[in-house]
Amino acid sequence: MSILVMTKNEQEEKILLTFLETLGYNYQAGVSDEVEKMNAVFLEKYRDDIEQADAEIADGDYVKQADVEKLFRQRRKVF
Repeated sequence: MSILVMTKNEQEEKILLTFLETLGYNYQAGVSDEVEKMNAVFLEKYRDDIEQADAEIADGDYVKQADVEKLFRQRRKVF
């Protein structure tokens, strides 16, 4: 998963980088030159996901709202 974060100022950027380093996350700073490429990749993946979801719905492969509500009612009773 990738996340693009646009900080408001240098202090926010330092805090965010410290947070990421503390938790051991891999990150890449200074990617402003690659933003358009990353956006294009994201949009392509997003379109693919939407097309796949549409195909699943067309094939009848989905969960009805009533079934979801029933599941949540039953879970509340257990806890």
